[in-house]
Amino acid sequence: MTIGVDVGGTKVAAALVSASGEVSHKTRVPMVSTGDAATGFAAVRASIDGIFERVPEARGAVTGIGICAPGPLDPRAGVVLNPPNLPCWRNFPLAAEIEKVYGVRALVDNDANAAGLAEAIWGAGVGYHNVFFAILGTGIGTGIVFDRKIYHGRTGSAAEGGHMTIDYRGPRCGCGKLGCIEALASGPNIARRAQAKLAAGDASRIRELAGSVEAVRTEHIGQAFHEGDAIAREVLAETAMLLTVWLGNIVDVLEPDVMVFGGGVAELMSSFFGSMRAGLEQWSINQRAGEIPMVLARYGNEAGIAGAAALCR
Repeated sequence: MTIGVDVGGTKVAAALVSASGEVSHKTRVPMVSTGDAATGFAAVRASIDGIFERVPEARGAVTGIGICAPGPLDPRAGVVLNPPNLPCWRNFPLAAEIEKVYGVRALVDNDANAAGLAEAIWGAGVGYHNVFFAILGTGIGTGIVFDRKIYHGRTGSAAEGGHMTIDYRGPRCGCGKLGCIEALASGPNIARRAQAKLAAGDASRIRELAGSVEAVRTEHIGQAFHEGDAIAREVLAETAMLLTVWLGNIVDVLEPDVMVFGGGVAELMSSFFGSMRAGLEQWSINQRAGEIPMVLARYGNEAGIAGAAALCR
């Protein structure tokens, strides 16, 4: 058994994960991200200790503890550097501190890298050598897994595919660059495009579901789309085109064996996977790009926990 720990800005979730990737005995505690380093670390310990309290026999059976944490971080050294949504940790040696307390190997990586590894080992990427993984949600995070090993690059900062520019005149991303795919096709930016159409006077079920233009969220667009709303379909079709342009670049650089997508936006966009694959031939010089499967991830809201545990495999 291993323990997977998913650290976020407001919570820490942890669970036991079996050798076959089954998640059990989950715990969840608040994360105090604005306190000092010790307080933040105490939240991580509380999530792990909660598992041992519920399953005492796990204390001698756990062979490793993996942790997903927001970046930037150094996965080789296990150090959390300076994540914006975890201000309590600056150059914090998270892996070393865990090893001191529990006496087992500890590994740290970011959520997309780790989730991609879990999909390659236990999930939708099983049977493929080279896996490209993307979380499509509030942001867009990616991971690259070659032969069940995360590709980190020279300094550990590789696979920031969500910050690949596809329109140098596009909107400014939170990272500071212009026209990143995250600034165009993440959940909040899909909602912004819908809001612009509604503000122009377009009639749509989206407005009825949200109550006002300002309140529109991606889930309203999704529900309206499933009810047959034309504006919702138009917004999502535009999103599919943006993602296709982006994925054409991914294929030209990596030519992965499979592309796996997780996150709430991925589930919404899965209705367009067929047209996106067909469109790849237009946006990639690889004329066999459309042969690459596009599939939904196995792990939903447990992706961070499973991914963290996969680091120890």
